[in-house]
Amino acid sequence: MPRMATTTTKRLFTPEELHFAQSVERISHSNHFLPERVQFEREALGKEFVESGADWNVLMTDDSALTHPNISALLKRSETLTEKLRTRWPRDGRGITREEMTAYVSVASFWLYHAYATQFDALILESEKRRRAAAAQNQDSARARAAAPADNKLAIRPNFHGAFRNTLERLLRLPGITILDAEPSPHLFAYAFQLRRAFHYIHHALTGGSKPMVRLRAQIWESIFTRDTGRYRRALFSRMHDYATLITGPSGTGKELVARAIGLSRYIPFDARRGEFSDDYTGAFFPLNLSALSPTLIESELFGHKRGAFTGALADRAGWLEICPANGAVFLDEIGDVDTAIQVKLLRVLQSRAFQRLGDTDTRAFSGKIIAATHRDLPAEIRRGRFREDFYYRLCSDIVRTPSLREQLDDAPAELETLTAYIARRLLGDDEAPPFARESAAWIRKNLGNAYAWPGNFRELEQCMRNLLVRGEYHPASLLAPGADADAGANDWNALIASGRLTAEDLLRRYTRLIHAQSGGNIEETARRLDQDRRTVKARLA
Repeated sequence: MPRMATTTTKRLFTPEELHFAQSVERISHSNHFLPERVQFEREALGKEFVESGADWNVLMTDDSALTHPNISALLKRSETLTEKLRTRWPRDGRGITREEMTAYVSVASFWLYHAYATQFDALILESEKRRRAAAAQNQDSARARAAAPADNKLAIRPNFHGAFRNTLERLLRLPGITILDAEPSPHLFAYAFQLRRAFHYIHHALTGGSKPMVRLRAQIWESIFTRDTGRYRRALFSRMHDYATLITGPSGTGKELVARAIGLSRYIPFDARRGEFSDDYTGAFFPLNLSALSPTLIESELFGHKRGAFTGALADRAGWLEICPANGAVFLDEIGDVDTAIQVKLLRVLQSRAFQRLGDTDTRAFSGKIIAATHRDLPAEIRRGRFREDFYYRLCSDIVRTPSLREQLDDAPAELETLTAYIARRLLGDDEAPPFARESAAWIRKNLGNAYAWPGNFRELEQCMRNLLVRGEYHPASLLAPGADADAGANDWNALIASGRLTAEDLLRRYTRLIHAQSGGNIEETARRLDQDRRTVKARLA
């Protein structure tokens, strides 16, 4: 009987190449601020992996995400492999498995994204520069921008989309690959820009390499892209406004910085016909501190008002909810301090995306994202009847918690030097910062001790260094032993007063905090018991 001829299908990848490409796929889909990212790099590079400084995603250097030896090796191998695979690609696309197809798209996309990363970074810096220049000339009114034509001078117009599109088409317009049919080049261009903005704002907003700060950066990344970046890129990028973000944590821990990083990293569509992004993201973040305003002013700022709605309403005015674009964010700071009547109105916004200006009956739509923050324990506030449970559950689909400064220093005591160096650069610039940072850290360790509680967190550390810069000394508002609660007992008070170290202002601040704690954190009740104006109470609690 004649022997049957056998045929074998030639594989696109060698086993080693497939292992590398699939490791790159895991890198791309990982949370870039978690240790798993570096572990996937280690798997991809094998013996080539460089251990020195491998945790670049913690080290906080500006360009480490592009210049670290491991990143450079990944990019070189990705580019080489991509070109090899293109030459092997069958003309009809047959014989390639789904596994190989996915691996090729992953490694080609990884190289493409990094090939244009520096140009995206330059676009971010240029956009920020133009925004600062406009603000300096008093041309940056959000309400004025809302009425401006679409071709205003602050529109973000990248000059490299054509090159990006051509490279994308060359790499991914191969027989059998359909990704560009489902996700055209303008979308992938916008997604790449969003990735670079997220890296930029998460890195620059948050200083420190302690485990609590690493976890915080990872939380922010998930708030922007969710835990599955592939699903986000395919389906969720245009739906994230439906998920409010609630930021919790002690006062002075940078909750607004977290909110800003999330708000400035939202997906912005790219209009290929006009050659520009649909919104100027630098002007699409609208912060409002609710504890600093009366209820009427809160409603006016948020919802807007009609002429004559209240005394002083001399003209119609649009509020932040109306001005905020679909890809923008409204940040409600100290949401735990707002009264229940406004909570009801905000609940409606979150449920139906609808609101009305004060004094108006027309219903308007809110299309942006809500980000809220509080230092209060909202479940406890619900139990006390001060915060609506239904409103809380609308806010808490995404919760981010900012760690205290004490948590960071407990995990990594050397973070004190990192943080003082960061603050010193902001206060003095690069040349004078290093010696002052060393002086500050030495003074703090000698005079406050390594166990100082830092009740004011990062904000207190910054004020401490300002005092050291001007006076050469710092006197904390609270002289309690590290870790003691604000509602100290009589013996603690007697010891503090007997020591003679309390100034009159120290005493007033300490007593205000005691009454505030006894009043369940209620500003109005604290002011009533102290017979003080609520603004005075808030100033002493700051």
